[in-house]
Amino acid sequence: MARRNDHHNKSLLGGGGDALENRKLLNFWSRFIISVANAITFLILLWLLFYAEVKESSRDLVNILVGTYVAVLVKITDYWFREKHDPEHEEEENGRNGYGNSRKSPNKSGKSRSN
Repeated sequence: MARRNDHHNKSLLGGGGDALENRKLLNFWSRFIISVANAITFLILLWLLFYAEVKESSRDLVNILVGTYVAVLVKITDYWFREKHDPEHEEEENGRNGYGNSRKSPNKSGKSRSN
């Protein structure tokens, strides 16, 4: 019997499609896990600031870290909820259109536009 050769790459986190689909799925889960880890760290810092017994000198450091993590959470929220350019989606579209990669070609004269 001839064995059928499917070029589907299995992924641990779901997705049994092509390599691009698996990479997009892996990128999603890695970004999601990093976002959750940052949110948990922020909640721990808030708990330390308001509910735990912390020395006065350490309380200042915790307060600075909470302020820093507010900025981190703002960037995470921007990432997840703002319209953005997705290079993987562009790569997928270029693959369907027959283009090999998503790099921009130089202008017609071959010179850079800096001059």
